[in-house]
Amino acid sequence: MGKRLLQSMLLPLALAATWAHAADKTVIQVMHQGDPGFVAAYGKVAERFEAANPDVDIQFIYAPHDAYNEKFSAAVVAKQLPDVMELDAPFLANYVWSGYLQPIKPLIDKDLLDDMTESNIAQGTYPIDKDLYAIGLTDSSVVLYGNKKYLEAIGARIPKSVDDAWTREEFEGYLEKLSKLDGVKWPIDTFRGYGIKTEWITYAYGPILQSAGCDLIDRKAWKSEGTLDSDACVDALAMMQKWVKNGWVVPQSAGTNQFFAEDNPAALALGGHWVYAEAVAAMKDNIVVLPLPKFGARGASPDGTWIWSITKTSKHPDIAAKFISFLLKDKEYRAYVASQSGYPGLKSFAAESPLYANGGPMAIAFEQASKTAVARPPHPAYPTITSAFMQAVDEVFNGGDPKEALAAAAKKIDEDIADNDGYPPFGDQQ
Repeated sequence: MGKRLLQSMLLPLALAATWAHAADKTVIQVMHQGDPGFVAAYGKVAERFEAANPDVDIQFIYAPHDAYNEKFSAAVVAKQLPDVMELDAPFLANYVWSGYLQPIKPLIDKDLLDDMTESNIAQGTYPIDKDLYAIGLTDSSVVLYGNKKYLEAIGARIPKSVDDAWTREEFEGYLEKLSKLDGVKWPIDTFRGYGIKTEWITYAYGPILQSAGCDLIDRKAWKSEGTLDSDACVDALAMMQKWVKNGWVVPQSAGTNQFFAEDNPAALALGGHWVYAEAVAAMKDNIVVLPLPKFGARGASPDGTWIWSITKTSKHPDIAAKFISFLLKDKEYRAYVASQSGYPGLKSFAAESPLYANGGPMAIAFEQASKTAVARPPHPAYPTITSAFMQAVDEVFNGGDPKEALAAAAKKIDEDIADNDGYPPFGDQQ
């Protein structure tokens, strides 16, 4: 009995000591998204960081990819912003304009800043003050994947560089030929299965409009009407609607891996760089990586990905930056990202990624970064821009009129900008 009493007295003392020890630590909250593999990788980096910095406790706040912005908005309302925030690059202008982020140049290790590629700098830079607010290990792109067996069967030309990309006429001609080829259920998988909440439609399909000679918004006047609903954009979206009506595109209900699924039912895929790792594992030497087609006078491809920032409310921005710097330099983390066909955003990481080197299987993707990449509009109204555009595309793919859908989207975008008085000082940049 006396022993039990002693144990019961010691337990609160032990807990108090534990709590006191925890209270001595600096807590850094990190909000992020990612699939289970990346979530596990972040956890291991945190363990290594804490071992090297025993006075710091890294606490993760996970938000599902599809609901990330909603969870961040809830944190804003609750006034409980994390110290470190992963953000999708096109939303950076909105977050900086809203006062959520702080410049990171004075905080991040200088060797990392010097190591950034031009596209990495661009995706983390606020266009008004030209300051850097976020940094990433990676950037991103979309390419056209092809099934070599099917392409050879229809005698398709295989472009060797971005400058040699298929024209619109070639591309549509190949889609038609593939639609008649034995073994092909769908000529192309455009990954419609991602839906309209993942940013995929704006990210992957927007460059098709830009290549055709238009855009989501006029980037000088910051008006969408007259641009998104222009004849060039209407024609480009009508072209994509035709692909869907012809049965050439994998339907949304079929998921997102029909290109490399069993029996390879889709002959082509308009897919992100991240698709390569899984596709090549399934298809081996039967996969070929092609540049995005030219749907007009020039090619266009997307860039921008999830990057790391520090919130203005962080009480320990120096330690938050120390963790980001540690993460981006961590050898095991970099090796994992490379194994997932991570698209280099740091020059040193590019040197560690033979996949993207000259002659590498994904060299064309890296070539697009310097020749055809077009960032999504860096404007505080971007959440409305992307939401309106994605809804318009979804409506058109389900049979709606392209002109009406794009006109409604352009009007919604301009109304949001007007409601916010032009998002000054953006309205002063005309």
